[in-house]
Amino acid sequence: MPRILITTDYLRPGDEVDARLRAHGHTTVHAPMVGRRDPEQLVAVLDGIDAALVANEPLTADVLSRAPRLRAVVRTGVGYDSVDIVAAAGLGITVSNLPGVNANAVAEYTLGLLLASARRLVQSAMGVAAGNWPREDGHELRGSTLGLLGYGAAARAVVPLARAFGMRVLCTTGVPEKERADPHVRFVELPELLAESDYLSVHTALTERTRGLLDASAFRLMKPTSVLVNTARGAVVDEQALADAVRAGRIAGAALDVVSDEPLATDSPLRGVDGIVVYSHLAGQTAEARTATGLEGAAEVIAALAGQPRFAVNAHLLKTH
Repeated sequence: MPRILITTDYLRPGDEVDARLRAHGHTTVHAPMVGRRDPEQLVAVLDGIDAALVANEPLTADVLSRAPRLRAVVRTGVGYDSVDIVAAAGLGITVSNLPGVNANAVAEYTLGLLLASARRLVQSAMGVAAGNWPREDGHELRGSTLGLLGYGAAARAVVPLARAFGMRVLCTTGVPEKERADPHVRFVELPELLAESDYLSVHTALTERTRGLLDASAFRLMKPTSVLVNTARGAVVDEQALADAVRAGRIAGAALDVVSDEPLATDSPLRGVDGIVVYSHLAGQTAEARTATGLEGAAEVIAALAGQPRFAVNAHLLKTH
């Protein structure tokens, strides 16, 4: 009877996901994890586990090598940079994500950050809470330019929402041209995206190519009135360079749902910078998205243990081992 570890904190014993896995003859082990994950803790909970349904746990080569029964890892989300997929492939472990499962939630949240930034809603509410009555002008989204860095499912879902607000949409992506079918998006190279965007929204995966992509040189190309929005991966942004750019007025501000080290460190350069607002990684966290993610994750675990994963991100690597 395969044992399934579940670390995603919103999945609970007795819920629909648990019931579905048990109905397929699996035993579930719940070990919800939040905050920073200790590698030794991960090794301990992976003992005797055949498959894992996980959040952002750092499944390194060392951790994976110490889980001899593990055959499948499924991320309850889209990003999988926390898992060493090469090492997993070498050990015969499939690694899957759930592409597009929370795209609508992320898209709506992105528009929320755009509106909050344009109208300085957080600053206004904080001012009132402090006993003041701030009346600073905001900006309308209509007529402004939204730049999308990446063109995955969430970015695609942002497009009609942004256009409903009257925004012009540009995009930089590595997606093949045959998959760029939206006539309402103009695809440009990164320098033009940076120079033209009033709001730059990050939707790209974290890879060695994109790590630190938005650095000091990138911020120098942006408008002094522009705002950075990030709902993808924190490490795409050089956080010290961002803090410096906002303080110096090279860009106007940033709304960050993700940071490179979560929770936000007490000594993070992002703290105390007027114009930078950090949220607690909530873009994909809606009741609807959580339900869909849990059920899709359970289905992928079942498929992977049957040798037929639908979304294995390291399938090409498994074939070489």
